[in-house]
Amino acid sequence: MSRRHSFKSDANMSLTPMIDVMTTLLAVFMVTTPMMMTGIDIELPRAGVSAMTGNNHAIQISVDARGNYYLLNQKLSRDEVVKRAIAMRGENPDLTITLSGDTHADYGAVMSMMGKLKDVGFQRVGLRTQNDNK
Repeated sequence: MSRRHSFKSDANMSLTPMIDVMTTLLAVFMVTTPMMMTGIDIELPRAGVSAMTGNNHAIQISVDARGNYYLLNQKLSRDEVVKRAIAMRGENPDLTITLSGDTHADYGAVMSMMGKLKDVGFQRVGLRTQNDNK
C-alpha cells in the first residue's frame, strides 16, 4: 500500500517579511555609516569667502592640534609623509598637495611640512581653509 500525500503549495508570496527585513537593514546602515567614517579631528582656520577648500584629486596631508602628521588619515612622521608623497609623485608628476592644519596647531609644524615638500620639488602645495560665513 502506497500512501500518497497531497501537498498543496501556496504560490502566493508574502512581501511583508521582506519589507520588514529591508527596512531594518536600511535603518542599520543609516545609523552605522556615519560612525564608520574615520578621519582626523581638525578644526580648519577660517579665511574669508574665497577660501581654499581642497581638491578631490590632491593628496591630503594634515597636521592636528598636537602637531602630529597624517597622510591620507594615517599617522606618520614628517619625513615618512614626505617620502610617501615623493613615491606618489612618481606615479603622477602633476600631483597637488593640500595641507590641512588645525587652527590650534603649531604654526611651525605646518610650515615645516610645507617647507619640506617645497624642498623636495613639490610646486603645487596649498593650505586648506574653511569659508568664513558669518
